[in-house]
Amino acid sequence: MSQPIISFKEAEKVFPGRGKRPDVRAVDGVTFDIMEGEIFGVIGYSGAGKSTLVRLINALEKPTGGSVVVGGTEIVGLSEAKLRTVRAGIGMVFQQFNLLGSRTVAGNVAYPLEVAGWDRAARKARVAELLDYVGIADKADARPSQLSGGQRQRVGIARALATSPKILLADEATSALDPETTQDVLRLLQQVNKDLGVTVVVITHGMNVVRYLCDRVAVMEHGKVAELGNTYDVFANPQAAVTKKFVGTALKDRPEGDVLDRLRARHPGRLVTVAVNAKEYTGIFNVLAQHNVSGKVVYGGITEVGDLPYGSITWELSADSPQVLDTAVNALYSVASINDLGDAAHPKNSQADTTEVAA
Repeated sequence: MSQPIISFKEAEKVFPGRGKRPDVRAVDGVTFDIMEGEIFGVIGYSGAGKSTLVRLINALEKPTGGSVVVGGTEIVGLSEAKLRTVRAGIGMVFQQFNLLGSRTVAGNVAYPLEVAGWDRAARKARVAELLDYVGIADKADARPSQLSGGQRQRVGIARALATSPKILLADEATSALDPETTQDVLRLLQQVNKDLGVTVVVITHGMNVVRYLCDRVAVMEHGKVAELGNTYDVFANPQAAVTKKFVGTALKDRPEGDVLDRLRARHPGRLVTVAVNAKEYTGIFNVLAQHNVSGKVVYGGITEVGDLPYGSITWELSADSPQVLDTAVNALYSVASINDLGDAAHPKNSQADTTEVAA
């Protein structure tokens, strides 16, 4: 069973106010563990405290309270010399790459090895190994300015892995990349985790990054953890308002607003949105058949979180009588998470009628 490699206990970071401005509690009493070998996501909107929280891990920001334990070492109060030892086991990948323009690709990857005192032959061999691993061995002599964004981020990942860290911090590592390149970089981070056993901590404001990559996720708001859990569970059954907002950005699968109005205009029958997740889904078809209700799919979207399905499908249901429909819809609640939207003549609120079936 894996052990915590990073532990926060009532961790806080307060930036003093200037003049009449109040203090800013960027991290406010955060407590949770990150387990060895997992890919952990920290998500939040701008100003939520996510980047500050992660900078506490390598003490680029010093906590003003609580405890931060990294690799078994309490880093609060450590001297700068001892912090350097802790930081040697932590690699970091940045949003804007932070490569040295005066050095070649190979020179950038070699830089942390030079600082660590590796001899020339060992540095050369390690750089060649890493550039081959991240798929840019042919770019060793190029300058960063000659590379695409995705290639530069691969250099950044190779550099972060140079000294074989146990932890890799990726701070908005894909924010400056296009969607296709983002997927390539996410696959590489996944490969790093799987092949090398490196614990990866991803800071992002994109729920799709979390959906694709992370085992668990902490959702931050106003310096606090609003929600924490297995990524699939957080997607399938979000609790906090901020989490629901993030989940909604990852998959536009539920009709609302003008879209729902147009659906009602085109489809006068009973509209019901049915969640598609890791629970049994075939029971829906059984219920419709048992009650002699016909159904037509009119809206929806399904994707994967990890390797499990996630999303919803909106059906237009019709039957011989409203009473039969009511009975069938009530039966659906027992086999799936549904949202009864009513019909054009008797519309229902698109959010108020959702009922979650116990797992």
